[in-house]
Amino acid sequence: MLTLKDRVVVVTGGSSGIGKALVAAALEHGAKVAVCARNLEKLAGLFIPSENLFCFKADVSVEEDCSSFIAATTQRWGGIDILINNAGISMRALFEDVDLSVIKELMNVNFWGTVYCTKYALPAVLQRRGVIVGVSSIAGYRGLPGRTGYSASKFAMQGFLEALRTELLYSGAHVMWVAPGFTASNIRNVARSSDGSAQAETPLDEKKLMTAEECAHIIIKGIENRKRTIVMTTQGKLAVWVNKLLPALADKLVYKHFLNEPDSPLKKLH
Repeated sequence: MLTLKDRVVVVTGGSSGIGKALVAAALEHGAKVAVCARNLEKLAGLFIPSENLFCFKADVSVEEDCSSFIAATTQRWGGIDILINNAGISMRALFEDVDLSVIKELMNVNFWGTVYCTKYALPAVLQRRGVIVGVSSIAGYRGLPGRTGYSASKFAMQGFLEALRTELLYSGAHVMWVAPGFTASNIRNVARSSDGSAQAETPLDEKKLMTAEECAHIIIKGIENRKRTIVMTTQGKLAVWVNKLLPALADKLVYKHFLNEPDSPLKKLH
């Protein structure tokens, strides 16, 4: 079993939600944590300064930022044990209405951000036989209406990580991804609308969702046990299995579910 104490853990997108909770949890486990976000001032203000915490300004959609972040981390602590690709954004709009720049942005952050950071961290992770993690979504298993770009980016992330895991099968390093399901975080508040602007309001009752802290705990435990994949929440597991076993039924159930959410884009079609 892998323990996080004294390990170097890298987290992308750590200024809110699951990323913020992951940083806090890793520090509590005694890890040395390097975390990046686009807003360094906001990021640094979230945590108590510590010799075990390294905050770095980086936009994961920019390859040079990812390269610099990983290089600075390895220079500071001599290597990387665990890379958690958490940075991500969502969307909520019909494909017929969405500007293609929105889908490109989601692919750049959710998919390419994972690819960039993984590429530059891989030599260090291989050296320490560490773990590479992708924070994915149920949308990576099942395409969701009104989230075409988000689903595409998460499908791409999972395909990339599955191929990489197979390549590294006998290397000693490990690759995994997790699908949190609906979690109380700000990802829906900053989700892109059809024109690329922030949605600002979430259609879900955040009080009824899994907390970011609970999600982070499950992810940390999964890393320690080198899990292959983790699908969280009963609803998430049910969605994955119904889609696999009864895909036509899944189409109807998923459509109905998202049609009934407040201000659903699907209502335009009725």
